[in-house]
Amino acid sequence: MNRHAPPSGLCGSLAAPAARIAGALFVAILGLSAPASAEPQHALAMHGAPLYPADFKHFRYADPKAPKGGHMTRAVTGGFDSLNPLIIKGRPVWEVRTHVYESLLARSRDEPFTLYGLIAESVETPPDRSWVEFTLNPKARFSDGEPVEVDDVAFSFELLRDRGRPNHRSYYSKVARIERPGERRIRFVFASAGDRELPLIIALMPVLPKHLIDPENFEKTTLEPPVGSGPYRVAAVDPGTKIVFRRNPDYWGADLPVKRGFDNFDEIRYEYYRDENTQFEAFKKGLIDVIVDADPTRWATGYDFPAARDGRVVREEFATKTPKGMTGFVFNIRRPVFADIRVRKALAMLFDFEWVNNTHFFNAYRRTGSYFEGSTLSALGRPASDRERQLLRPFPDAVAPEVMEGRYAPMATDGSGRDRKPLRAAMALLSAAGYALTDGRLVNGGTNEPFSFEFLSKTREQERLALAYKRTLAQIGIEMSIRTVDSAQYQQRVSTFDFDMVLNRWPASLSPGNEQSFRWSMEAADIDGSYNYAGAKEPAIDAMIAALLAAEDAEGFVDAVRALDRVLISGHYVVPLYHLPGQRVARWARIGHPDETSLYGYQFETWWAGDQPSQ
Repeated sequence: MNRHAPPSGLCGSLAAPAARIAGALFVAILGLSAPASAEPQHALAMHGAPLYPADFKHFRYADPKAPKGGHMTRAVTGGFDSLNPLIIKGRPVWEVRTHVYESLLARSRDEPFTLYGLIAESVETPPDRSWVEFTLNPKARFSDGEPVEVDDVAFSFELLRDRGRPNHRSYYSKVARIERPGERRIRFVFASAGDRELPLIIALMPVLPKHLIDPENFEKTTLEPPVGSGPYRVAAVDPGTKIVFRRNPDYWGADLPVKRGFDNFDEIRYEYYRDENTQFEAFKKGLIDVIVDADPTRWATGYDFPAARDGRVVREEFATKTPKGMTGFVFNIRRPVFADIRVRKALAMLFDFEWVNNTHFFNAYRRTGSYFEGSTLSALGRPASDRERQLLRPFPDAVAPEVMEGRYAPMATDGSGRDRKPLRAAMALLSAAGYALTDGRLVNGGTNEPFSFEFLSKTREQERLALAYKRTLAQIGIEMSIRTVDSAQYQQRVSTFDFDMVLNRWPASLSPGNEQSFRWSMEAADIDGSYNYAGAKEPAIDAMIAALLAAEDAEGFVDAVRALDRVLISGHYVVPLYHLPGQRVARWARIGHPDETSLYGYQFETWWAGDQPSQ
């Protein structure tokens, strides 16, 4: 194997001025067209032109003068028994993917979906995106000093395609063959053209060291520290309790534009806690440096302790310009109790958001109704465009009229906790589905079986929310039992769809793509470990995902995503819950961060220990 590395670089001379960045950001968000080219480029965008030019110095939301050194300790709820996040077995440390492994290109968080050079110094793809080619940066090194070569990229692809997580197997199976046009060049040729996202999916593939991995043992859980090309190494492991990442002083990519101002801590520690309350107590004592606090009650009342009063602990809210995603109680429609869409629609009406928000959450939340809430991709409040209607025409029953016409909104109540309106509306649907209220219990008229199901919970917070929902369901005779299990049992049951109802959150970006197949496609419904927890098997969903992947311009893409949103809303696969308007983070004041934030909000990889001297 040839391991030489001729000198080269990926550096720019001048950062674009603020006006140029602002204008390019406008272009990127709107997806205005850019000339297609099959020539090597410094970046690859899903639609439109990259925000940053070839000579950019650093991302806007990273500070290249950030001090280096010190440590940051963060908290994780649950436990782990594996350091391999790329297989389905075990409870992995997901942060290995962030700190140890790298991909061919790196994502900009200032754009919907654009990637810039990392292990690959350039990328090339034709207008139809039937293939993608990468030229590797000759400086790229694994943390053991060995160069990253084309053999490693090809090995990683084949390993993850054959033995990786289901999403990797699904995505990478679309590659027909690999070609090697040159010593540092590798080309992925796709089985068919038209999937505009697939080149970017390949570009984000983690690159693993061929010389250190035995494919036969790859699918086994392991606590052996992995080797990657990233900025950190695993320094210490306390199984299930703690993991420590230490910065590699010889990290090869520190001066790349995509890395300037990143990876500033000498050590990053993750402490694992059983629940969020224990985690917060550790934060108050200074054992944890930063927490993302999504608990409105704690945010409103929990920070009356000395360090928060005297300014040693700082609370901040970060605005984002991305979709809020969907958090909801998920119906497993594989179970007969939820097979009838009228039943699911009725149960969705019975979550009393206004009462819950006021009683439990200090009115901090906003109601979620769309899978792309709060963005131009959402179908809420918008009648379908002509193009949407054309996409949906082969599936006349897939979208409810009120959703098609933009009139749909989740059921609202008067907030009293005693509003009879949703109860009457839900009972009408349940009656039509064959249920009747008998002696205070809702009973199936055909089987005489009572309406009952189990909510599977993994935290006390989920259990508390389920109890509030149970209160309303009981008013019309529905019995919901609540079972709280440990994280290992929860993961096993959810991965095999062994539940009636769970709470899940599907995050969303401005560039939804192939991940939607893993969440909602008919194929994914039968794959253990997929995120199609609901078991949706709707042809219209598959068709809309195919349309958004094939869209060649921003207008067509937005129409396809909105059409997908309409189908998902109409399927009533979840009881929609709520979202915070922004991100809430508490930190000890010794931890600093850049003044600028990305389109996606905070980025911990750009933060630093504030008691360190400036570079």
